[in-house]
Parts: sequence; C-alpha cells; structure tokens
Amino acid sequence: MDTTPFTNSQIVAAFEERTKRSKARHLEARDVFPSGVVHDSRHMFPHPLYVERAEGARKWDADGNEYIDYYGGHGSLLLGHAHPSMVAAVNAQVSLGTHPAACHNLELEWGQLVKLLIPSADRVRFTSSGTEANLMAIRLARAFTGKNKLVRFRNHFHGWQDHVAFGSKFAGTENVPGIIAGIIENVIVADAGAPDDVRKVLESDDDIAAVILEPTGASSGQIPVSRDFVKMLRDVTKERGIVLIFDEVVTGFRVSPGGAQAALGLLPDLTALAKILAGGLPAGAICGRRNIMQLLDFEAAEFHGFQKIPHQGTFNANPLSAAAGTALLAQIAEGDITDVANAQGQNLIQAWNQVFADEKVPWAAYGNGSSTYIFTNPDGLDIDPLNFDPLSHPMAVMEKAGGHPAAALFRLALLVNGVDVNSKPGAIVSAVHSDADINETAEATGKALGMLKAEGLI
Repeated sequence: MDTTPFTNSQIVAAFEERTKRSKARHLEARDVFPSGVVHDSRHMFPHPLYVERAEGARKWDADGNEYIDYYGGHGSLLLGHAHPSMVAAVNAQVSLGTHPAACHNLELEWGQLVKLLIPSADRVRFTSSGTEANLMAIRLARAFTGKNKLVRFRNHFHGWQDHVAFGSKFAGTENVPGIIAGIIENVIVADAGAPDDVRKVLESDDDIAAVILEPTGASSGQIPVSRDFVKMLRDVTKERGIVLIFDEVVTGFRVSPGGAQAALGLLPDLTALAKILAGGLPAGAICGRRNIMQLLDFEAAEFHGFQKIPHQGTFNANPLSAAAGTALLAQIAEGDITDVANAQGQNLIQAWNQVFADEKVPWAAYGNGSSTYIFTNPDGLDIDPLNFDPLSHPMAVMEKAGGHPAAALFRLALLVNGVDVNSKPGAIVSAVHSDADINETAEATGKALGMLKAEGLI
C-alpha cells in the first residue's frame, strides 16, 4: 500500500488518537495472523478497527467510539446487527444442538424458502460459503457440458478459489502463486466493457462450459453492466449450450427478494448464493436447473447411468445458519424489508450527492438499491453529482471509481466523524438504517470533506 498521502496527515493523527486500543490489539495480532488480519479487506493503514459490539445500524469499537455502520457484515446484514428475530432464532436452536450429523427440518424449510424466492432455483444444494458455491457451479457446468473452459470477467469477484483468483485484463493469464498452469489455460478473463469481443469469444470457441458474472456488475455494481449486456450473455449462452452462472452472493435477496435475476427478468442456469442467505452466519448455496443439479443426485445417477459428482461439507446447512437463514428469508418473503433497504440506499445516495454538490466536490454517489458507491473521480472529470449516471461513462473510467489518492483518507475521516464505510468506498444499507442515520451520515461526510480540503487533498 502506498502510504505517501498519509505522511504527516492530521486525519491519520486524529484516527490514531481515537483508536489506541484498536492499535494495541492490532500490534498483538501481527504476532498471530499474517499482517494481523483474517480477511484481506480488513487490512488498512494505519491499523484496522477492533469492534466489541454491534446493534441495529450501529457498532462500538474497543475504545468506545460509536459508528453508523455501512460495512453491513460484508453485505450479509439486511436487518442490521443483532436483530431480535435473528437472536431469537439462533438462541432457540443452539440449545437443541449445533451439529446433529443428520438431516434436520430447518434445512428443509430453508431450502424451500430459497426455491420460493429465487426464480431459477429448481433444486438447491447448501455449502459453507460463496466461494464454495461458485466452485461447485463451475464443476457442475463442466460435468454437464463435457467442456472445459470458463469465461469470467475482469474485476468481477467470485471468491478466492483457483479458477477465479487471477487475471485482470482481457485474456489475461498472469498467475497467482499456487495456481497451476492447467487451470489458467482453461479460464478466459473477458472484458465486460467490450461486449462485441465477448460475443466473438463465446461464438468461436466450442470448448466453453460456463460463463460466470456478477449480474449487476463488478463488486455488485461498483462497475455496473447494463441489462442489455446480461441479456446478450443469456441469449448467446443459451444458443451455444453454455451454462450461465449468476454470482448472486451479494445481490441475492438484496437487489430484490428474488435477487438480480428477478429484477432483470433474466434467468441463469445456476445461481450462487451466500451472505444474506444465512442472515449473517456462514453459509452458501448453489441452485438452478434440475437437469444440471441432478449431477449431485444419487438416484438420478443410478437411473441415467452417469457418474455422480461427490459433495461433502461438514457445515453444509448447519442448524445455526439454517435457523438464522430461515428466519430472515421468511421475513423477506412475507414483508418489505428488501424494499425498505433499497429505498434507504437511494436516500443515502441523494444525501451524499447533495453534500458533494454543496461542498463543490466533483464526486458522486451511485448504486443499485442498497449497495451504494462513491465515484471519487481520480481523473478530474467534469461531473454533476446531482445528475450522475455511471453507465454513461466507459468501463475504463468506472474501474477507477475509488481511485482518488485521497479515498483512503476519506474513509479515515469518516471514521473520525463516526461513520464506517467500506474501502471501495461504498456503503451497504440495511432496512434498519433510519432517516436520522442518513442525515447524520451526510453531516459527517461534510466534515470529512472539510478535513480533506484542509490538507489540500481535494
């Protein structure tokens, strides 16, 4: 990380003064974990936060500082922290046992709710994470088609497993240590900003088993794609017999109760789910067409005479995750919590853009529903925050959305003023974020921009 913009920064000094206990714990953690963290996204300069408790839309760090939280459990908390319904569901189950090593009723209820909500879900298989779900989707696609190659898109995130952890340019093949050449040779890293080139690749290569993408765009919409692009993929993959995989790990149940696929009106062959799926507890799932999912089916394999794909997983449909997931998905199915979160996300976007306009800072907030982002305009484009359309800018521009040299200090300045966003920078809004939270966030944003101006950074 280039820490040049942090040199002698009063923002850094203010953050360190407020977070002395977090710093001390981080110093201890460096003796236990690589870089002192257990998730790459928590690596930050000068040190990460240590949070001791959280409730609703707020959390409190080791020094007692209170924050409006827009990190949202990495996108998993549609009802915020420690929602009474989630607490009750998990507490009720934990006394009944955490691992019966047997089928249980909650997994059945959970799977039925997934089928009810996700339009393309003929069959469901639970995993322990989104990474595992995407890995299973790729394996299913290869087994179903008898083909080898995977097409994925630059900047689209599908976890850390080998097939999706390398390559950043069209046809890029740069390696990551530990990934063997045979995997790299069978993955095409395409550019969603060049749809004609993507179409040509799909139509000219007869060994493509699957296409995987985030259906709202990279980082769940930070670098958005149009519906027309997704429809082109659906049309061509259907014509070519290629399995289309939607990674809805973030967008599932968030863009709409039925995920991005329901909002777009475009159904994939397979869908990967996680995060909201289990109400903030660890879980994932792969779901989709019955004739593809039957490759996991003992009876179908025996009847049709094919080799079943083996799939174990000690924590697949763990009862605690199933309890939380069932409680949350039932509320999504029966109520309007997704709509409420999306509306508050749009309110935050409007509030942020008004602050940028008032402060005469050429940045802009945008996003899809409750997933919001800030375009920090590193190239100094002439933009109007109150009339910003991310799809009107080339993908090469949007790829640098959070690339302003002051972006990291902006996040620190927001923390100093009681707001935690992610490092994109962006905010994941829940159904429990109130109008007062958004007003307070706007005020904190004005103060944070003032701190950046005082240091001559914007």
